[in-house]
Amino acid sequence: MCKYDVAALGELLIDFAKKEVNVTGDLMFAANPGGAPCNVLAMLQKLGRKTAFIGKVGNDFLGEFLAKTVEDQGIDISGLSRDNKVPTTLAFVNNTPDGDRSFSFYRNPGADMMLSKDDVDLSIIGNATIFHFGTLSMTDDSVEQATKLAVDYAKKNGKIISFDPNLREPLWDDLERAKEKMEYGMSVCDILKISDNEIEFVTGQSDIETGIKIIKERYSPKLICATMGKDGSIALYGDIEVKEDGFVQENTVDTTGAGDTFMACVLNYVCENGLDNLTKNQLTQMLVFANAAASIITTRVGALKSMPERTEIESLISGRNAKNTYEVQINLGTIDKVKRFVAAIAPLSADFAIKNDKYVVDAKSIMGVFSMDLSRPLKLQIDTEGDRMDDILKEIEEFMIQ
Repeated sequence: MCKYDVAALGELLIDFAKKEVNVTGDLMFAANPGGAPCNVLAMLQKLGRKTAFIGKVGNDFLGEFLAKTVEDQGIDISGLSRDNKVPTTLAFVNNTPDGDRSFSFYRNPGADMMLSKDDVDLSIIGNATIFHFGTLSMTDDSVEQATKLAVDYAKKNGKIISFDPNLREPLWDDLERAKEKMEYGMSVCDILKISDNEIEFVTGQSDIETGIKIIKERYSPKLICATMGKDGSIALYGDIEVKEDGFVQENTVDTTGAGDTFMACVLNYVCENGLDNLTKNQLTQMLVFANAAASIITTRVGALKSMPERTEIESLISGRNAKNTYEVQINLGTIDKVKRFVAAIAPLSADFAIKNDKYVVDAKSIMGVFSMDLSRPLKLQIDTEGDRMDDILKEIEEFMIQ
């Protein structure tokens, strides 16, 4: 039996998240521990897994802060090195009102880039069931060599290899090189977690399902999980494809770490169930749990120290399952009908979603409704608690296709 369930290699840095503006108009930031690999490990620790990290920080007060924070999460940091010349890497995160973000990195160089082959303790990987990495540990030659040494060792020793590209375009001088490193990762991994924008970047396909099928054909990961933000996720495993809706949070404040939280939940499921002979039902359970966990983290600032407890995730899932769900076909072929429909459902205490093969939109959003093809019948999903469904259907009866 391995000492660690998951070992990860990569960046560890300070995310400075914009907090407020002071009385003189100056921006104020909170220093949050960050870096995708450690975010993944922190969530795994919450789920009861044993984890270890391999990386590098500066021999400075920020590096010590990161080391202590990571260790406090229960993550083994015996593989964390210090650099005496290069300071700890910094990232400034600007969150928009909808919770999305943009980044400014101070990493030219940063300590995480200075990880070398000599810094990598291969025994940590040898004592792990899963080895996880991303592309940010391949932006420069030294750290790329260290990463590939670790991957080669994991491969030769029969470890499950997990990869999340985690594309950050500002960190690449040449995006073709970024694409090349993504392709390398996809060619060596058993588990791939990739976002919708990364799929389009690497395949040129805006249709997510088409894109992941191209990736499967080219690179053959055993399990591919595609994340689509609030629209949920897709799993492709052999000939089985499963798609699950996201858990939309009204109080989203920060999407940093949502993908990492999702990734951790996928790895936890593999730790529990293995990677062989997974069924459609198992993949559905995996995605629902991962989607729920990822949605909770978006309601909190930062990620590494804010990961949800298992009980919180299960409670959110139970709440959704307790709802009464009903689907009907509706016709909204004119501008006037759209306006009357949105006005009719706006005051109702239920969730309304219009769906087609590619998209899901909030039916209470008039702009969202107008983005759909109104020349065709639309599928409306209604989620409500209790036994109010008959009353709701009466309110929208004129729009329903009998």
